[in-house]
Amino acid sequence: MTITVALADPRSEEGLALLNASHAYLLSLYPPEFSFALNPDQLAEPHVSFFIASRDGAAMGCAALSNKGTYGEVKSMFVHPDARGTGTGAALMQTLEAEARAQNLPLMRLETGDDLYPAHRLYRRHGFTDCGPFGDYVEGPHSVFMEKRL
Repeated sequence: MTITVALADPRSEEGLALLNASHAYLLSLYPPEFSFALNPDQLAEPHVSFFIASRDGAAMGCAALSNKGTYGEVKSMFVHPDARGTGTGAALMQTLEAEARAQNLPLMRLETGDDLYPAHRLYRRHGFTDCGPFGDYVEGPHSVFMEKRL
């Protein structure tokens, strides 16, 4: 099974379905005030590259790279539960890194939930290491911050 990753509109049917599933999952784990997900309109802004990973024509995951000028922030990384363990997350991460390099960004950063252990493993496999809060984030009870120099 071949996984393809392509730029997409987060407001598309596939984009909305993935984002709604992601947001529902996160809100089942964390209080709303600790949810830092962007809405589809924010993910469609010019400085954000939004990608959908598909397999056999079915949307299986999404991720975005927000160009912050001096770094790229990974946002809205989500793999449908049926696609976990298939390489979908790795394909998205490779695409995000390639996009960050194409935009000449020296660093990638992300914030993720403290108990999203499969996500932590994925990010570490792709060279991310723990760091402190960045941008507008503050230290909180549910956040893990990571970065990767390119």
